[in-house]
Amino acid sequence: MSRTAINFLVDVVLLVIFLTLLWTAVVLRFVFPPGAVSAGWSLWGRSFDDWVQIQFVVLTLFALTVLLHVMLHWSWVCGVVTTRLSRWRGSSFRLDEGTQTLYGVGLLIVAVNVVGLLIAWAALSIQTPQSAERALPATVLCEASRTSPPLYRTC
Repeated sequence: MSRTAINFLVDVVLLVIFLTLLWTAVVLRFVFPPGAVSAGWSLWGRSFDDWVQIQFVVLTLFALTVLLHVMLHWSWVCGVVTTRLSRWRGSSFRLDEGTQTLYGVGLLIVAVNVVGLLIAWAALSIQTPQSAERALPATVLCEASRTSPPLYRTC
C-alpha cells in the first residue's frame, strides 16, 4: 500500500471517528437529561454511564489516530518549522531525520507530561459538595467513597 493510500485511509478513519465523537457528545448533551437526573434512562439498551464510556473510548481512538496522523506527516511538520525558524533567524539550516525523530519524541513526552499534570491538578483540586458533607455523617461519606474510584477516596 502506498504512503498516499495510507494517509488517505488514516484521514478517512479520523473523519469517521470525529463524527462518531461529535454524535456521542450531542446524544449525551441533548438527548439524555443532565447526569444526576439521568439515572434509569437508557438509549438502545445503554445507560447514560454506558454512553459516557463509549464516548471516552471513541475519544481515545481519536487521540491515537491523530497521533498516527502527525507521525505520518512529521517530516512535513519539521520542514515547515525549520523554514519558519530559518526566516526568523536569517540563516538556513536543515535537520536530519534522526534529529527530527528526537524532537518529535521529546515533544510527545512534554505533551504527555503536561496532560498528566493537568489531570493530577484536577484530581487534587476536586471538592465534594458542601451540602453533602453537612447532611451526611462522616461514616456514611466514608462508605460512599469506597464505591468511588481509588483516586477520589477520602477514607
